[in-house]
Amino acid sequence: MNRLLLALPLLGLSPFALADSAQSQSNGFVEDSSWSILNRSVFDQRNYRHGGRNSAARNAYKPRSERDGKAEEWAYGLMGTFQSGFTQGLIGVGVDAHAYLGVQLDSGGGRAGKARLLGMDNDGHPKNEYSRAGAALKLRVSNTVLSYGEQRVKTPVFSSSDSRLLPETATGFFLTSNDLDTLTLVAGHFNESADRNASSHDQGFVVNYSNGKQGNSFDLAGVVWNPGAAFSGSLYTSRYEDSWNQHYLGSTLSHALDDRRSISLDLNLYRTTDTGKALSGRIDNTTWSLVSRYNQGPHGFSLGWQQVDGNTPFDYVTRGAIFIANAVQMSDFNAPNEKSWQARYDLNMGAYGVPGLNLTALYVRGFDIDGTHVDPNGGYAYLGYGKGGKHWERDLEARYVVQSGKAKGTTFSVRHNVHRGNTAQAELDGDQIRLAVEWPLSGGG
Repeated sequence: MNRLLLALPLLGLSPFALADSAQSQSNGFVEDSSWSILNRSVFDQRNYRHGGRNSAARNAYKPRSERDGKAEEWAYGLMGTFQSGFTQGLIGVGVDAHAYLGVQLDSGGGRAGKARLLGMDNDGHPKNEYSRAGAALKLRVSNTVLSYGEQRVKTPVFSSSDSRLLPETATGFFLTSNDLDTLTLVAGHFNESADRNASSHDQGFVVNYSNGKQGNSFDLAGVVWNPGAAFSGSLYTSRYEDSWNQHYLGSTLSHALDDRRSISLDLNLYRTTDTGKALSGRIDNTTWSLVSRYNQGPHGFSLGWQQVDGNTPFDYVTRGAIFIANAVQMSDFNAPNEKSWQARYDLNMGAYGVPGLNLTALYVRGFDIDGTHVDPNGGYAYLGYGKGGKHWERDLEARYVVQSGKAKGTTFSVRHNVHRGNTAQAELDGDQIRLAVEWPLSGGG
């Protein structure tokens, strides 16, 4: 114990400050524990237009002319999580655990795979069910927590997506420290990530666009500054082994004009360059977005600009590590040298007597795509980008959250998305409908 107290100043911590730390207020492993169960049902249908074809599942084995022009999956997901408290003492010990189950409700080998709701067997057929489970050991000193194991992570450069049926997870170390006032420090080292429809943990990393050989590790470090409610800023650096170095700068600035009106600005900027063996080829990419938002009562109006400077698409490891503004439902608008703008309208129907109902309409248009200078030996040549690529997407969503009663917190959502583009960009023309229902349950120790 004395050695630990002597070591605390080396970590930037004062033993006298522990009296106000989270760890000093620990009630115990069981007493501070919590659990949650999320029931989720998702139906996803995509109809491809103008010669577009579903290339997933069994369609991947067929000649292009014989592939189905539709992708459709309907599935049920059950997600159970347990978060223990920390044992008392200078160093608190705890465990976080999870178990996920996905069940097919309807699909087929010619219709599955594109939405990634269901796991696939070796023959390209959707599994009737699939599951996985994991846990992470966590240690806490003062307000600093170190976790090791399988866990969900949220950073701009490495982030566990939960946008389909089951969440994505990653395996490795993750450190979060809140011991410095207004600052959060994070660091991580990971050796794999499990995709949202995966049932195994040994598939390496989920990389979204490159088909190059995978690196074996991913490292990150970052700092988040929150000096007040009106401003936040973050800076991250990361390394995907033998593939790329990626840095991120983000900030949010908001200002209340009066009780009903406010404005805000959101900036996201990524800088990516190849490193080591450059397994995905030559990369020299700067991608950024800036969105301005004006709120007046229940109405929200947004305008945004996004730009890719580089001869490769903006790529990222894990499905959720893309914080740029125009990464929407069917496209990320991240092609080589692409420019894009967005217009968005949000309406909170609570002001009109329907609390819990929110409506959104979004339009994004991308242009000036030029992928003719992509590294021919790299991981992006297969995407077939041309010159003069352009496309657009329109997304409509209605989302309702039950406000009271036994079903409080249950969420219903319906989306209708449309994407169209020319042949110089890599996305298919398609219409998408997605219906989802979520029913959460939770409790504590």
